[in-house]
Amino acid sequence: MSAAAAEAPDALERMRREIERARERNIKGWNYLISPGARPGVTPKDVVLSRGTLSLYHYRPQVSEVYRTPILFVMATTNRAYIFDLAKGQSFVEFLLQRGFDVYVIDWNPPREDERRLRLEDYVLDFIPSCIAEVQARSGEEQVSLVGYCMGGVLSLMYSALHADGPVRNLACFTTPFDWSKFGLFNRWADPRHFDVDGIVDTFGNMPADLIAASFDMLRPVTKAVGQVQLWDNMWNDEFVKSYRAFDRWGAETLPLAGEYFRQTTKELMFANKLYTGELEIDGRQVDVANIKVPFLHVAAEHDHIVRTEASRDLTPRVGSEDKQEIVLKGGHVSLVAGPNAVRRLWPQLDAWLAPRSA
Repeated sequence: MSAAAAEAPDALERMRREIERARERNIKGWNYLISPGARPGVTPKDVVLSRGTLSLYHYRPQVSEVYRTPILFVMATTNRAYIFDLAKGQSFVEFLLQRGFDVYVIDWNPPREDERRLRLEDYVLDFIPSCIAEVQARSGEEQVSLVGYCMGGVLSLMYSALHADGPVRNLACFTTPFDWSKFGLFNRWADPRHFDVDGIVDTFGNMPADLIAASFDMLRPVTKAVGQVQLWDNMWNDEFVKSYRAFDRWGAETLPLAGEYFRQTTKELMFANKLYTGELEIDGRQVDVANIKVPFLHVAAEHDHIVRTEASRDLTPRVGSEDKQEIVLKGGHVSLVAGPNAVRRLWPQLDAWLAPRSA
């Protein structure tokens, strides 16, 4: 038998598999287009505080023995908090509940027109303290562990620096910018010589979500197109489609920002880099991260295209805690906290760090 004849059955089998996969891909592609997708944020929870742009969730315990110190997650102000609770089996919150943590999450709603004057003072000296007070009242514990993601980490840093005597017991931050001069393209686009933040805020009131989303998309302009190609290539893979759909939905729900908050963070942080220099003042009080003395963990993403590692690497050395650690994990800004890689990397790291500090 010739070599060509011997290879013919294998070639036919490969062709059969490709035809079958193409058929399945087309069927699933049609189902993808006509179905709404799974609802995110399904882990049982209760809304325990709601005030305008603020919602505080308490997730119901899933084990009988729970650590004494509750966790309060502070979400980034540009996105919804269900990134921590995408789907059953893909939920950071569910993971922590099953390991015995008492979990609360701050979620942000789109600011109303009458909330356009919200400033850092409102988030750091009102919203976060109100949530901590609610956690204390419900848990019966004086101390809490604060966990902040991206800009939520910045707000958590500010709060902790201004409340060095408590009630924060542990502070963990993910992908949290500190040196705002190291933002790369963002620094070029937001150069004060041509970025008219006053004009934007005075015109729109609140910073439109579309403009915020566009600025993120411009960092990697081909990401969406590549993602759609990957989706089509993996349309036959139910788990891939489920994960893609959840991430895509979350990314499309970018939130507007309160106008004065956007003006203030742009001028004070992006333009003047005052958090890094130690010159930032909130309600007349200096924000110095050296005042933070509690156990501190920062986790950065090696391939983060939004908060580059250069923008956060000086944070941990400047925090005043003796018990402090920085971990740099593979992944991007979002895949660090959610998705299959986060399940194996970040989630166990936070569990291992928090558990002995929460008893």
